[in-house]
Amino acid sequence: MAVLAHLAEAPMHVYRMQQLIKERAKDTVVNVAQRNSLYQTIARLVRDELVRVQQTSREERRPERVVYELTETGRTTLDRWLDDMLAVPAREFPAFPAALAFLAILPPRRARERLEARQAALEQQLTASRNTLQSVLASGLPRLFILEDEYKNAMIEGELAWLAAVIRDLARGKLTWSRAWLREVARRMSKPSD
Repeated sequence: MAVLAHLAEAPMHVYRMQQLIKERAKDTVVNVAQRNSLYQTIARLVRDELVRVQQTSREERRPERVVYELTETGRTTLDRWLDDMLAVPAREFPAFPAALAFLAILPPRRARERLEARQAALEQQLTASRNTLQSVLASGLPRLFILEDEYKNAMIEGELAWLAAVIRDLARGKLTWSRAWLREVARRMSKPSD
């Protein structure tokens, strides 16, 4: 989607696309650390006829430079992807909820310590992100171009509120478990219902 969106602006070569993604801080939502991954993505998009080569040029002592452009099918596909991704919640499988599903493997004290460490890391991340957003807005960039960062911050704020409540319940002993209690729960859950 990021490749198609950049090509919707104007035809460009992969190096320029990677530069724009980084300059616009979209590398916080799209992993472009390795230019090779962009080349692989472009190859798939060309194969699927969503993107085509507009021109190929070579300057002295420089590698061949290929400029890509969006096809009509690519534009239609981009519009459809955006429509779907904005309107329909995706079924995603992030790592943190998966770890929470197995939290009972750790003793309550250790679970609380790990959640406190996550809380501290998220607070630092949120502070840094807020500072960056303030400076970006002060530079004159319209809010439209940082909505994804606002969203990520809102998600972090929500997670921090939830973490605080869970950590508080763990600290007070309102949320606790032991191996014996877990075995008893497993035994009760495995009994056939009448």
